[in-house]
Amino acid sequence: MQRITGALLIALSAAAFGTLAIFGRYAYAAGMDTFTVLFLRFSLASMVMAILLVARRESLPRGKILAQLIGMGALGYVGQSFLYLTAINYASAGLVALLLYLYPCFVLILSVIVFRERVTRVKVVALTLALFGTALTVDPQGGQTIGALMAITAAAIYSVYIIVGANVMKHVSAVQSSTVIFASAGAVFGTMTLFNGVHFPIHDSGWLTVAGIVLIATVIPVVSFLAGLERVGPTNAAMLSTLEPVVTVVLGASLFGEQLSPIGLAGGGLILLAVLLLTRSEMSAPRNAEFE
Repeated sequence: MQRITGALLIALSAAAFGTLAIFGRYAYAAGMDTFTVLFLRFSLASMVMAILLVARRESLPRGKILAQLIGMGALGYVGQSFLYLTAINYASAGLVALLLYLYPCFVLILSVIVFRERVTRVKVVALTLALFGTALTVDPQGGQTIGALMAITAAAIYSVYIIVGANVMKHVSAVQSSTVIFASAGAVFGTMTLFNGVHFPIHDSGWLTVAGIVLIATVIPVVSFLAGLERVGPTNAAMLSTLEPVVTVVLGASLFGEQLSPIGLAGGGLILLAVLLLTRSEMSAPRNAEFE
């Protein structure tokens, strides 16, 4: 039951993360720039988590665990976000998204090396289906080599983030870890915003968009991901997260009239099939199986 709960938490995280690109379009339309959006996203999210931390009477982590969490936020999240957004300037959004979703492959390799994780046939099949599905869903096009390299590096950084998080979550709660991660990322993006200039929303509806980014696209997905990561392990969490582009594509079609091609629909179907295979495998896995 714990493992299926973890799978559902990761699926919730992917669905919530899938709204970020949608909220981002509204944020840019409201006059905000990338650094301001990311600063508000993480700094306000850290305040929300700090309130939850006090309400739950939990204390901040200390020592090595605190340092690892700061690194996850200040290096992991910042590095991945910055490289991803910069890569879009040099390559198509579709190609960048596809290369970012190489991270399940990287996570699987790192899990085998670090955790001695056993690679099952179901995982290999699910990973293959998810990768093909992502390629079809994002409809990749060309771009400069520098953009592709940035996207691949972003995927590698996020893979390390997940591996580190898998170990850290054995010692802290999702609320404790999220508070530190958000605050660390917010501090870095706040510094960048000072140098780049602040661009707050030009109308009130822009602040509603900020609220959506903070609560729906940040707090909910990160907390649920970290909670699910503890239950299902890094490789399963990474593969289940491939639901995210499906949600983004569907929302884009619903809200902005973006066309859903037959190929894109087929890709979404492959991703869903991969998730179903993995989830079914988790339900039938032995209760004492560790990150299998």
